[in-house]
Amino acid sequence: MFQDEAGFGRINTPKYCWCRKGIRPNVPCLHIREYRYAYGAVEPLTGESLFLIMPNCDSDCMNVFLRELSHRFPEDHILLCCDGAAWHKSKALQVPANITLFHIPPYTPEMNPIEQIWRELRCQGFR
Repeated sequence: MFQDEAGFGRINTPKYCWCRKGIRPNVPCLHIREYRYAYGAVEPLTGESLFLIMPNCDSDCMNVFLRELSHRFPEDHILLCCDGAAWHKSKALQVPANITLFHIPPYTPEMNPIEQIWRELRCQGFR
């Protein structure tokens, strides 16, 4: 299986209004910056997958994801391909017995098929 995380956020855009030429109006707006992170793993040959929405990208959230992945496929030994994110290599990471992690080379997201899922989600309007 191939694993990755993607951040999706809500960032409001500056507001506009009509006014006379040469006048710069004061347009109040609320600045919003909210992010959630999708953790996903997909098996490209069968389409089997697992996705979770988490508040952060860190070792704690990765541990939750790995436990859920292990419980979802208890009879399988999962070879999980990850990128080189710090929380994928952290000493705090608790890898279940039925999961073996290995990493793709640095700066090669094209080697991870789940990147296509994130790209498609962003094309559908999720940023």
